[in-house]
Amino acid sequence: MYSRRVIREDLVYPDLSYKIVGVLYSVFNELGYGYQEKYYERAVANNFKVKELIFKRQVPYIIRSNGKIIGRYYLDFLVAGKVILELKKGNYFNKQNIDQVNAYLKATNLKLAILANFTPHGVKFMRLVNLSKFL
Repeated sequence: MYSRRVIREDLVYPDLSYKIVGVLYSVFNELGYGYQEKYYERAVANNFKVKELIFKRQVPYIIRSNGKIIGRYYLDFLVAGKVILELKKGNYFNKQNIDQVNAYLKATNLKLAILANFTPHGVKFMRLVNLSKFL
């Protein structure tokens, strides 16, 4: 008997998401829990390179109002120009982090973000979809 990976057709970027989450698990399996976010970020970047995933790190995104710059976001990762990946360390997804990632989706007008928490018990992740892209 063989096992076959099933990818849901109703997901946004299912193959890319699967690869990103695989990298997150690889990093956790290698490092475990207890490091600062910046070290997880470096390890994820190294694993993206090994997996030959196209990505940018600490991507600045300028926020404008009436043509004037009013602020700037820094995305932890932009993978394949399509998916925002935000890394956190902690046991649960707090509202502030979810709001932060939703704001990134709104500002960039991208379809999908993954919020990942490195916890003492493994990696937890949440897919956030920019619903305005589908209305």
